Amino acid sequence: MEAVTEFLTKVDDIVWGVPLILLIILTGIYLSVRMKGLQIVRLGKALKFMVKNEEGGVGEVSSFGALCTALSATIGTGNIVGVATALAVGGPGALFWMIIAALFGMATKYSEGFLSIKYRTIDEDGHVLGGPFYYIEKGMGKNWKWLAKLFALFGVLAGLLGIGTITQINGITSAVDNFFTSGVIYTIGDKNITVALVIAGVIVTLCTALVVIGGIKRIAKVSEIIVPFMAVLYFVFAITLIICNITKVPAAVVEIVQGAFGMKAAAGGAIGAMMVAVQKGVARGIFSNEAGLGSAPIAAAAAKTKDTVRQGLVSMTGTFIDTIVICTLTGLSIVIGGSWRPELGLEGVEITMDAFAKNIPFLPASASQFILMICLVFFAFTTILGWDYYSERCLEYLVNKRMGVVKTYRWIYVLAVFIGPYLTVSAVWTIADIFNGLMAIPNIIALLALSGVVARETNEYFKNPLKKRK
Repeated sequence: MEAVTEFLTKVDDIVWGVPLILLIILTGIYLSVRMKGLQIVRLGKALKFMVKNEEGGVGEVSSFGALCTALSATIGTGNIVGVATALAVGGPGALFWMIIAALFGMATKYSEGFLSIKYRTIDEDGHVLGGPFYYIEKGMGKNWKWLAKLFALFGVLAGLLGIGTITQINGITSAVDNFFTSGVIYTIGDKNITVALVIAGVIVTLCTALVVIGGIKRIAKVSEIIVPFMAVLYFVFAITLIICNITKVPAAVVEIVQGAFGMKAAAGGAIGAMMVAVQKGVARGIFSNEAGLGSAPIAAAAAKTKDTVRQGLVSMTGTFIDTIVICTLTGLSIVIGGSWRPELGLEGVEITMDAFAKNIPFLPASASQFILMICLVFFAFTTILGWDYYSERCLEYLVNKRMGVVKTYRWIYVLAVFIGPYLTVSAVWTIADIFNGLMAIPNIIALLALSGVVARETNEYFKNPLKKRK
């Protein structure tokens, strides 16, 4: 097992090396410039569009439903476990780079949402299919269809083996196992398989099967209920911790900024410390908000809208909510509590649970841990649902819309959820990181190639806001 983990780590270091990190950040900066800082200037309008559905739009679900489906896939273990993991390895500075990457990533997410509507296909029965595979094929031309197929393949693998199933169910069962003390049934390597872990895994697997078999409309319906409620609950929970420790906030902010630039590293180690903070911050940020991965536009394509710019604005609010709001609250809570420090020996969800258990004085530690566990369970569960939809659509494109294959895949997906709890945390996150990076490459190529289309039509839209766009 150690040999496999070592191999995966080497592959992860190659995929998420300096070239890809620079590519993602520079793409976000480039698109921000071409879109004239749209993610800041038009944020108010985007938030307004987010809660107000378009009249007479064409698609399968409302724009809010499409956003909730996308958020269901993004607000998950990345916000709670992923942030903790990034800080444990990269230090508090990782949070700074996570926020910076997300700020520029909003322009990236805008472009993805825009292109998903512009190049989607709608069958006679109203079935919608869209995303990077179609804006690569239709936008860049038939000669690039191989790149579209490559993205779709990585999307299926990411959903089935990484970000969609194993990572999320592992986060759920680890959280439940940490909260409930139960007997060990048997051991796999260094991992203890407990009664609580097995029961949680079975329940989540059954719930997943009940929802995913119903397709996008059922997934969107469940997400519209769970995602807003749990996001507000977690927001209030984290804000409470910060208010209770408001005097520690300035020192935490200083620690984050110093860590971002390696200011506390020993002489000669500042650049190395900074690079680790950048790598982990950007990688975990992308894992959480998925800006640049090309996953969110698959859900955006199903929105009932005819307006490319409007959907682009709605899509970019997902990155704002996911990272700039929720991940920042998680990271700041962890830094305030000092729970990220390596000498504590904590891993993954244990770090976040420790921060919340020790730093809300009027709540017993068990109550704080229970609330966090509930948030994590529901966030991760909706991520499982969202990524089922993403990977199904990628598969549908690969097999030329043969729905029999897609329906069979749903059961394989459920099986992956079932076996996920029995894999180790380090291997799970490494696999997810690898597939994230591989998905991003073809999508970023397409965004750069089609940036002129996005910039031109966006600028025209805001010059003539009353003119209809397709």
